[in-house]
Amino acid sequence: MQDFKLYFELGWQHILDWQGYDHILFVLVLCSAYIGRDLKKLLILITAFTVGHSITLALSVLQFIRIQTALIEFLIPVTILLTALRNIVSKQKQAKKITFSYLAALFFGLIHGMGFSNYLKSMLGKSKNIVVELLGFNLGLEFGQLVIVMAAAALTFLMIRIVKMKQQQWNFFLSSAIFGISFVMAAERLPALL
Repeated sequence: MQDFKLYFELGWQHILDWQGYDHILFVLVLCSAYIGRDLKKLLILITAFTVGHSITLALSVLQFIRIQTALIEFLIPVTILLTALRNIVSKQKQAKKITFSYLAALFFGLIHGMGFSNYLKSMLGKSKNIVVELLGFNLGLEFGQLVIVMAAAALTFLMIRIVKMKQQQWNFFLSSAIFGISFVMAAERLPALL
């Protein structure tokens, strides 16, 4: 049980670390389109993302898959950029997009999970029985994501109820800002692929 607690704490601390803000940006851009409309759908969306990154995190840590780190580090901001762009250009009602959004979050979670794998591998060392550690780390990540969702909900409430922005304006503003940041991140990481 001690290992579970340790890895749970490592999971939420890792996700909330501002030095690795790309994951925070991804969760925020997911939130921008759903908070204020349907929190339940958003929580399912975040969980789909967690399932995706849990799968590849486990497969990568167990050495079943290996993908070049530079490629993953480039693809992570691309997933953020694509999600932000979809929020910006989409004119459909969110309810019609939710099934596609679940699949996209799951797929993008697969990419983000590989980004976490090097960190977790370094923590696990030569450990052979890593089920408890993986479970603790993944649940810690999910907890950290929920903290981000609650912070985003509070910020959205402030912007919509107090500042009186419309949900669509807030979504456009936040998604556009995150699009710009992720575009720069992707551009900075592209040379490492070449």
